[in-house]
Amino acid sequence: MNIIRSLVTNRILPMAGRGNRAENQQLRVLRKLLAKAHNTSFGREYDFIGVLNSNELVKAFQEKVPVHNYLSIKKWWQRSFDGERSVCWPGKIPFFALSSGTTDQASKYIPVSLEMKKVLIRSSLRQIWHIARCKNVPAETVAKHSLMIGGSTDLNFNGINYSGDLSGITTGNVPFWFEPFSKPDMDIRKKRNWQEKITEIVNEAPNWDVGMVAGVPAWVQIIFEQIIEKYNLKSIHDLWPNLRAYIHGGVAIDPYRKSLDNLFSKKVYFFETYLASEGFIALQTKDEADGMRLLLKNGIFYEFIPFNERNFTDEGELKEGHEVVWLNEVKENEEYALLISTCAGAWRYMIGDTIRFVNKKNFEIKITGRTKHFLSMCGEHLSVDNMNQAVAKLAAELNEPINEFTVCGESYAGLFSHHWYLACDAMVDAGKAKERLDEILKELNDDYAVERKHALKEIVVDILPSQVFLDFMRAKGKEGGQNKFPRVIKNTVCEEWKSHVLAHFANKN
Repeated sequence: MNIIRSLVTNRILPMAGRGNRAENQQLRVLRKLLAKAHNTSFGREYDFIGVLNSNELVKAFQEKVPVHNYLSIKKWWQRSFDGERSVCWPGKIPFFALSSGTTDQASKYIPVSLEMKKVLIRSSLRQIWHIARCKNVPAETVAKHSLMIGGSTDLNFNGINYSGDLSGITTGNVPFWFEPFSKPDMDIRKKRNWQEKITEIVNEAPNWDVGMVAGVPAWVQIIFEQIIEKYNLKSIHDLWPNLRAYIHGGVAIDPYRKSLDNLFSKKVYFFETYLASEGFIALQTKDEADGMRLLLKNGIFYEFIPFNERNFTDEGELKEGHEVVWLNEVKENEEYALLISTCAGAWRYMIGDTIRFVNKKNFEIKITGRTKHFLSMCGEHLSVDNMNQAVAKLAAELNEPINEFTVCGESYAGLFSHHWYLACDAMVDAGKAKERLDEILKELNDDYAVERKHALKEIVVDILPSQVFLDFMRAKGKEGGQNKFPRVIKNTVCEEWKSHVLAHFANKN
C-alpha cells in the first residue's frame, strides 16, 4: 500500500501546484503551442510567427486563426491520417481516437500526438493522486486494484497509424509500476467484442480486490449487476469491500445515481472527469466539489463562446460575428461553447460541448450539454443540464431508477410538443410521470414554463425497459465503453429510434 501511494504522490505532486495566475499559465500554454507548431503546414498558413511577434498574443491568434468545427478542420487532419508529417502538429501523428459517443453521428478521427498521449496518461494518474489525498476516501483505496472499463486496446493499424477508442489508446500504455494494480488484464482489455469482455470481467471479478472503478455509468452498472447476479450477492461490496471511489465522465451522473447506489452497501465517492477525445480538460479534485477544475497547464489553450442567441442559431450552428472570450473574461453561471487549441493539432476547435463556470476562483466547471443537443423549438431553451436535473428529481420522487432517457421535438396540432422516452424497469404510471416531469421542468426553466402556456402545447412520456435503449445502441454499432445514448435526438436518428420502439411494442404484443 505504501509503495503505490508513494509512487502516485511522488510522480504527480510536482504537477499539482497552481503557480502563477491562471491567465499567465494559459498565455504560456498558447505561446508554447504556437512556437512548437509554427513550422507546420497549418502554422505557416495562419502565420504563427506573426502571432508570436504580436504585442497582444490572444487577440492576434483570434484574428489570424478562424474557429473550426470537425468538418472544417477535417481536411487538415485527413492529411495527417494519410501519413503526411507536420500538418497541424510537428512530426507524425501515431494515433487517432475514434470519437463516436452518441448514435447521431459518424465516427470522427481525432489526432492524438505523442505529447498528447503523455498528457492524457499523466492527467489520469493525477486524478488518482487527488483521490489518494481526499480526506473522506480510506487510505487503502488507491492501493487496491483499479478496474478500468473502456474500449479495446487492440487498435486498428492502417500501415501508417493506429486508431481506436481513446481509452484503448491510453490504457494500453499504463506506467509499468501501475500495471499490477490495473484491471482487467491485457488479454481482456484487447477484446473488441463487448459482450465477451463483460463476461470475462464478471468471471475474473472474484480474483480482484477493487478499490476504484472507472467507466461510463451505464456499462459500470451492467457489469456490477451481472456480478451480483452470478455470485448471488446482495451488493457489489460483498465481493469488493474496499470499493470506495468511482471515476466517471462522458455523461451526467445524476440519472444513474439511484441505480448505482442500489448496488452498493457502503459509501462510494464519485469523482467526475472531463476526458474528451481531444484532450483531458478538467477533473474533480475533491469529493465535495461542485464542479471539475479546469486543467490550465495541460497542453490546451481554452476559449469560450457565450452560448446564446447572439452567437448560435436555434439548430446550434455558430453565427457570423460571434463573440469569443478567454479565461480572463468568463463569468460564473453563464453557459459557453468550448474552443480548444491543443498539443495534438486542434486549433480553435469547437468540440461541441457547453460548459458553465460554477466557481471562477477555482476555475471549476460543469458540462451542461452539447451545442446541438438541446431543444428550442419555440423559445423554450431546454438544455441537457435541465433535462438531467429533471429526470434525476423525478427518479428520486418515484423512488425508482431511470437509467436512460432521450427526448425529441415534434409537431403537435400546428404547434409543438416534446416526446420523452424514459428507461425504467419498474411499473411506473406514465401519466403521473408526465405530469410531474412537466412541473419540474417548469420549476427549472422559466422559458419552458412560458412556452408551455403558448407554443409548446404538449409533452408525451413513454416508459420503456432499459434493454430497449441497449438494443438500439447495439443495432447502431455503438455498444461498449465510451458510447452513450444522446439526450436529444433529431431528424433521421429520431425516426430510426421511433421505428425501433414500435418494433419493441409489436414484438411485446
